[in-house]
Amino acid sequence: MSTDSHLAFAHPEERAEATASADPRDRISLRDYQVEAEIGAFQTERGHTQRLMFNIVVEVRPQTGPVDDDVDKIMSYDTITEAIADELAAGRLNLLETLAEHVAERILAHPRAMRAFIRIEKLDRGPFKLGVDIIRTAAAQPVRQQTGDQLAVHPIVVYLDNAHIAAPDLPARIDVLAAGGMPVVLCVGLPDKDVPAVDVTAVQRRIDLLAIEQNAWVLAGRDRRWLVTESRTEIDWAIRQGRTIVWAPSKLVLDTPDAPIQHAANGPALALWLAESLAAQVMFLPEGIRLSAGSRVRLETFPA
Repeated sequence: MSTDSHLAFAHPEERAEATASADPRDRISLRDYQVEAEIGAFQTERGHTQRLMFNIVVEVRPQTGPVDDDVDKIMSYDTITEAIADELAAGRLNLLETLAEHVAERILAHPRAMRAFIRIEKLDRGPFKLGVDIIRTAAAQPVRQQTGDQLAVHPIVVYLDNAHIAAPDLPARIDVLAAGGMPVVLCVGLPDKDVPAVDVTAVQRRIDLLAIEQNAWVLAGRDRRWLVTESRTEIDWAIRQGRTIVWAPSKLVLDTPDAPIQHAANGPALALWLAESLAAQVMFLPEGIRLSAGSRVRLETFPA
């Protein structure tokens, strides 16, 4: 059986391990947890309960200080079981997919939860199991307008390669995107010129991030209206003002514990992480660039 096929049916714990980053996170898990609930879209599933089995793995933010055997310093297993109970108590659902999404959202609301692998199976639909698997990352925090109704703002994130940066019509193309009323965040990767190489990984990552920042300033030089931002505070302010932003990634990537620092040289991966962090409505990419599946941000080709 191929690796992909094997992982498709593997336990969520194995899938979590197989897709771990270069800096693996701690994990807690719930195995073969059974409850009874009324769920299902078919008429035959209404009016009575059926058994559901949950297998859940949660990647958690690593502990930075001593745990001291203190339950308040860790993410409790009760967080998982209570998420299941609370969601089932909230009302009847037709779809396992909906239940899995809602359970994931409840779990990922915990400040230490970073990624959740959730499998739910029906045990009473026949001599087999019927189920769904989902993988979700920590709930993004959208920027909110500083108004009485606190409306969420979901920006557009655009990753530009070096050919797009140099394109004569780039400002006009970005204006077309901005005309829809949503702020636009522009991201870039490494420049075409050679980047210095060293043997120390941590130093190389900083060099790569600085090289991307240089490219960001080159991009900003294409249009005086575009604002270079570094911190999340600057980004949030500029989004609320409706500005077009050019992201310089070093500060945010280095200051954020769960940032993809291992991808410091990978501009598209950094841009996707930012898009997820900002709860972007869509991320545009140049044709031919591919990113890993599983993001909650819609990916589209940068329009011609």
